[in-house]
Amino acid sequence: MVVKVYGPIFASPKRVLVCLIEKAVQFETVPLDLFKGENKEPEYLKLQPFGKLPVIQDGDYTLYESRAIIRYYAEKYRNQGTELLGKTVEERGLVEQWLEVEAHNFHPPVLDLVLQVLFAPLRGLPSDQKLIEESDEKVQKVLDIYEDRLSKSKYLAGDFFSLADLSHLPFGHYLVNQTGRGNFVRERKHVSAWWDDISSRPSWQKVLQLYKYPV
Repeated sequence: MVVKVYGPIFASPKRVLVCLIEKAVQFETVPLDLFKGENKEPEYLKLQPFGKLPVIQDGDYTLYESRAIIRYYAEKYRNQGTELLGKTVEERGLVEQWLEVEAHNFHPPVLDLVLQVLFAPLRGLPSDQKLIEESDEKVQKVLDIYEDRLSKSKYLAGDFFSLADLSHLPFGHYLVNQTGRGNFVRERKHVSAWWDDISSRPSWQKVLQLYKYPV
């Protein structure tokens, strides 16, 4: 049964797509237009009651929340494709630690920047300048911590590419390329090298080629 991934042009589903490619899992995508409110239609809400992206359908199995999905596939297909969870329990612990850091420290301020800098103008809404300034400060503080970590290891969880790095790709792309804040990464030597490494992976380049961002 081929995996179905909903809403491939948006950022969080791309987290799932790149994981599936790394794990050599076949998938198909189902377009979903948030701008038209298709995520609030009854049929979609049966799959994802919060109306968020992404959702996957794997046969009779349905799962939402992108980080839960990538953990699921990294475990389910552990013996094929790229090892994304680490080879020891200690490595797995570090992968989980940095996945949590991405979810709770990196993602929220970057998401705020994306919403205020990119999407608010599209909707004809004023941008919250105070929130933008606060988010800029938070992102830079997080990247300072990353700079220290990446001065000691090639990737966040150690010297191997993992879900912890992969999870940064969708919104890291927005930060570097579309919010005018690429300097936040480029001013930090080790963060810059890390970003160039993970964003040049064939899996991510394929996702970018196949599924353009909406903005």
